[in-house]
Amino acid sequence: MPVSERWCLVQTLLISIQQETRPAVLTDEPAQSETADDEAISSLHPWTQSLIGILPPTSEEMQTPYINYLEEKYA
Repeated sequence: MPVSERWCLVQTLLISIQQETRPAVLTDEPAQSETADDEAISSLHPWTQSLIGILPPTSEEMQTPYINYLEEKYA
């Protein structure tokens, strides 16, 4: 997985943790950060999105990265 995708995944996870740990009073604020989250998530590879539960993975999306991994490992 490219470093840029890993970094985006880390940022998305941190934002998610921050939102879950906010006091209930602050959760009524506008959902501008959700739009930014959606944009960040949509820029990720579909396989990475499936890791964080955004899209259900298709069999081909799951096989291709694994095949690439095996080809690199045993090349």
